[in-house]
Amino acid sequence: MILFPPCKINLGLHVLCKRDDGYHAIETCMYPVPIYDILEIIPSKEFEFTSSGIPIPGEASSNLCVKAFQILQEKFSIPNVKIHLHKVIPMGGGLGGGSSDGSYVLLGLNELFNLNLSNIELQQFAAKLGSDCPFFIENTAQIATGRGEILEPFPLNLKGYFLKIINLGIHVSTQEAYVGVTFYKGYVNVKTILENDSIENYKSTLYNSFEHSIFTKHPILSELKNVLYYEGATYAAMTGSGSTLFAIYKEKPSDTEFNHPIQFQEIVEL
Repeated sequence: MILFPPCKINLGLHVLCKRDDGYHAIETCMYPVPIYDILEIIPSKEFEFTSSGIPIPGEASSNLCVKAFQILQEKFSIPNVKIHLHKVIPMGGGLGGGSSDGSYVLLGLNELFNLNLSNIELQQFAAKLGSDCPFFIENTAQIATGRGEILEPFPLNLKGYFLKIINLGIHVSTQEAYVGVTFYKGYVNVKTILENDSIENYKSTLYNSFEHSIFTKHPILSELKNVLYYEGATYAAMTGSGSTLFAIYKEKPSDTEFNHPIQFQEIVEL
């Protein structure tokens, strides 16, 4: 079985407050992006996880693909499998690639072993992996609240627009991002903005709470955002807690030339 886990962008990301349980309350719209990792799952006598492509740091046991398998094996006593992940989506950049990989292992195992789990049940298992993971079970535009795990389908359609994803290789840990985050003090939530504003107005209304502190620490990212607007982007922003930037265009753009090495750049039609 071969699967293609996608990534996502955040259209608006309001960090509202720190909750009593230590997590932060957020509101955002997550939108799937057709840039993919490649995931192979096959039955095996012994469990094995391997990877290729972009090197994955850390122990294999901490990978969400492994944890996803362990969750379902413990619950349903499924047989062992071999999982191979070819990594294309940059890590630690706010694109949710690792979350997508883990969720697609759940989807793949559900199909491979005929577990007949509903999407709601799969989202519940995915929430054990991480806050972004449940989004990838449905993989459509969704408003996320709570710590990101409360999802509401949202009829946002960017079909016909072009999306550019740029990652400069600047690593921003989630912990670092939240230490300096500016809590959103506005009165308009992300859902209301998307319901009432055209994409041409997003530049002045759709806000990512992480940008201020991360751009202050890494001003090259602010410079890149300005370059994307200079190129003609209708909207540009950082996704997630950074440091990947994305830009939406009405016409297909050219590759961005920038005075800093670009680790990853991709242009796709939505």
